[in-house]
Amino acid sequence: MIKKIIKGCATAFALVGMVFGFSVSAQANYGTQKVAYHVNYDDAKRQGGALKNIQNHINAVGAKNMDIRVVMHGKGLSLLLLPEEAGNTKLPVGNATDVMQAKIAGLKDQGVTFKVCANTVKGKKINVSDHLYDAEPSDIVPSGVAELSALQQQGFTYLRP
Repeated sequence: MIKKIIKGCATAFALVGMVFGFSVSAQANYGTQKVAYHVNYDDAKRQGGALKNIQNHINAVGAKNMDIRVVMHGKGLSLLLLPEEAGNTKLPVGNATDVMQAKIAGLKDQGVTFKVCANTVKGKKINVSDHLYDAEPSDIVPSGVAELSALQQQGFTYLRP
């Protein structure tokens, strides 16, 4: 009888969770995941949406069950480009506002890594330490597209929000 009551309560709680948009379990049978998010566009709203997708992904699966890499090349480097530094590069806009920086820092605190294409750095005349928010030499990969391919070969799921 007690088992039926507990099962009934759990079912009711799950239904309430679905109605109000929260999950009963942060790891709803998703297991561990390796995901490469691809950013090669400079639309700030879309980039912000991508960061929100990543946070939602972490919320669903759990940070300890995730290996997330954000790979940026081309105009995608505007995600980390400080707005005041855009004029010093060949990128048209810098989207690393205070709000975007806070989102990026929050994701990094949960283990997300941001990878920067060396070809874009060179071609767009970007000084990593001066122009990009919180980017280190260890974040630079030789080629963004080659990095995405290598990650897929290592079993990472490819997503381009």
